[in-house]
Amino acid sequence: MCMVSLSFGSATQKGMKDEAEGSAFYHIHWYVYPVIYWLEILLDFICLEMAAVDIAYLTEFDPLWSDDAKSAILNPETLLFQNVAAYQACIADCMSCSTGLLASDYAFWCAGCQGMLYPFTGTAAAHNGGVGTSVLMVSKFMAKMHMQLMLWGYYGYKGLCGKYPMPIMKKSQYRLQMTYPIPETKSCKSIGQTEATI
Repeated sequence: MCMVSLSFGSATQKGMKDEAEGSAFYHIHWYVYPVIYWLEILLDFICLEMAAVDIAYLTEFDPLWSDDAKSAILNPETLLFQNVAAYQACIADCMSCSTGLLASDYAFWCAGCQGMLYPFTGTAAAHNGGVGTSVLMVSKFMAKMHMQLMLWGYYGYKGLCGKYPMPIMKKSQYRLQMTYPIPETKSCKSIGQTEATI
């Protein structure tokens, strides 16, 4: 198990890539890292969640993360999105995200330019580079956590002062920002936005 950001393991370890099929597999380490709370930027904000650093989830211990068939049993809607029409919707989602608009919450099965969110496993059907595949894995993982009610909604009127159950992830609630190997210091990307610089 590699936990480079906590100084355990080696920085040279990577996800597995199948050269013959072009697929890839990655594990996720999910950390709770409440920077805004630490910096005391929002002192008077009544709804600020106070938390400490925590290793919230390691997919190495989740038997469903490495097995597409078992994941499909718990999430049978996966079978609905394995068709041409669903993939075409992802193309439209990619174009929408990459033109500066937010990710489409209506196409909840898509991760825009990265591909499909389903199944909720560490498998990527096509390895489209380290950054693109990593973004897809994080998006799939967040969608999985929403479905398991481990991540909740903080978005809109219902989320003004507290979290609420959100089993289907609203992609427009999130932004992703890469910190390593090249930090994105000037912007962050919405889920599904191309990782290429435009």
